[in-house]
Amino acid sequence: MPGKYTLGIEEEFQLVDATTGSLRSGILPLLDLTQKMLGEQVKPEFLQCTAETITGVCSSIAAGRAEALYLRSTVARLAASLGMRLISAGTHPTDDWQGQPRSESPRYDELDEQLQDVARSILIFGLHIHVGIENRDHLIEIMNQARNFIPHALALSANSPFWQGRKTGYKSFRTIIWQRFPRSGLPEIFASAVEFERYVSTLVATNCIDNGRKIWWDLRPHAALPTLEFRVCDMPATLDDTIALAALLQAVVARLDWMRARGQSLKLYPNALLNENKWRAARYGLDGKLIDYPNAREIPTRDALHELLDFVEAVAEDLGSGQEMRYLRELIDSSEGNGADRQLAVYAQTGQLASVTRWLAHSTMKGVESPAPREKLSGQAEQITLQTALDLPATDALHLREEVPGTERAEF
Repeated sequence: MPGKYTLGIEEEFQLVDATTGSLRSGILPLLDLTQKMLGEQVKPEFLQCTAETITGVCSSIAAGRAEALYLRSTVARLAASLGMRLISAGTHPTDDWQGQPRSESPRYDELDEQLQDVARSILIFGLHIHVGIENRDHLIEIMNQARNFIPHALALSANSPFWQGRKTGYKSFRTIIWQRFPRSGLPEIFASAVEFERYVSTLVATNCIDNGRKIWWDLRPHAALPTLEFRVCDMPATLDDTIALAALLQAVVARLDWMRARGQSLKLYPNALLNENKWRAARYGLDGKLIDYPNAREIPTRDALHELLDFVEAVAEDLGSGQEMRYLRELIDSSEGNGADRQLAVYAQTGQLASVTRWLAHSTMKGVESPAPREKLSGQAEQITLQTALDLPATDALHLREEVPGTERAEF
């Protein structure tokens, strides 16, 4: 099975000043440095304080980890040479979107003109996971069913409890900001690839969009690649969280495809019902309850997540990601929780959002080593596992210190 459901991992990192921890519009000088080493694997986003890394096509979760680790460590090192650090989270704890310069390109010019402040306020950062499926009809059938698990992925990845200096009360406030965009949220149910393409063609013909990439659903058939792209996740707090989520979503696709080949499928539910669970995941993360629709009952989100892991267990072992599934079970049962829970714990301890920002910068580099030469990486990719990555030394020198609420350190 490894190699059949290929992976691609796209991570949107915040660029922050190494001294102050505030967002920095540093993507252009950073691209000058990354172009020679990484080419198109580092790209700008709408706002200049974002650096997106894009893996190649990865044949396994081990290869995905190796590639994502290489990209993160290399970009972090080059950013450090410019006085910047990377932060992996769905929102910045304190900074405001107003005054954030945007990237210049015809595509972003068009978005700015069309969406106005909805686009300009999109100071959010997400993780996108591509899983390869060659047959387009199979992809649509799997997408229809995978909609059921979008709230589960959001609950696990939630990592944006703060917005513009406020404790929002949500575990994923990024979700609330993002839903302002048109053609966002859950996709509708489509009977076939032909029906989906007819939908896209209608939008193009009526000047709603000029291509399928402007459909920004929580999961979508990619317009140019034979992949199902999951877009619901916040940027998680650590590389381990990112890889475990990628492994889970790959396993969901593989399990649903296994069922399809045997004439089996999950019951499909309308967005009106699934959005109830999505809202709960954004609001409460791991601490709430999800609706178990087949049995018309509520169950704790953690129990629902364990049921999902049970559902994919067999295929996960075949995919070589059993260890990542065990990591997720430990995360679900841990008192530390997801990224949002960890941010809130730091804030409860210190009373300072500056401490949260420092913790995020440290957490982003947890388990990340100095980059190996690219030619060596390709030969090692299949051997790197979750445990070996956990043993790698961190390059970030930040350490969380206990602080007395009401006092501030002079430096980030």
